[in-house]
Amino acid sequence: MSPRDGRLTIEGDRAVLTFDRWLPHPVTKVWTAITDPAERAQWFGHTTVDARPGGRIEIDPSSPDIPADAKHVTGRITVWDPPHVFEHEWNQRVVEPGVVRYELRPENGGTRLTFSHRGLGVRNAGGFRPGTHAYLDRLEAHLGGEPLPDWDIRYREVAESIVAESHTEE
Repeated sequence: MSPRDGRLTIEGDRAVLTFDRWLPHPVTKVWTAITDPAERAQWFGHTTVDARPGGRIEIDPSSPDIPADAKHVTGRITVWDPPHVFEHEWNQRVVEPGVVRYELRPENGGTRLTFSHRGLGVRNAGGFRPGTHAYLDRLEAHLGGEPLPDWDIRYREVAESIVAESHTEE
């Protein structure tokens, strides 16, 4: 799989999940889609953002279909550098505390998005990889004004391709 599909790096007992995608949209449009609560609600789920360093973020992802308290994410914004870097803590009951970072830079008439999620346990990172991939696919569709892919279907497709890839590497 390419960096667009997600790369999992192990650092001791923790993992870093990184995605690198080129989006055919201006940086300001991508920035708005990832930071504006009304925009995020379209592709990710209900989000409140106190848009400043040290501000709070709360996220209620629309998927997967698990209890709301298991999905709920809270954190503090650690970097707020519009329209280039948005970084925040990721505190969720079902996984280890982590940090999520969106980096945007203009490239070839569009935007290079580098997304990372640091601090996940190795086992949990394996499950977050297809889920994050599915959400980034939804972000791309949202930006393009296209129908959003079903998160559950994309999750399964990506998870199956990761398994198939691991068997061909053996």
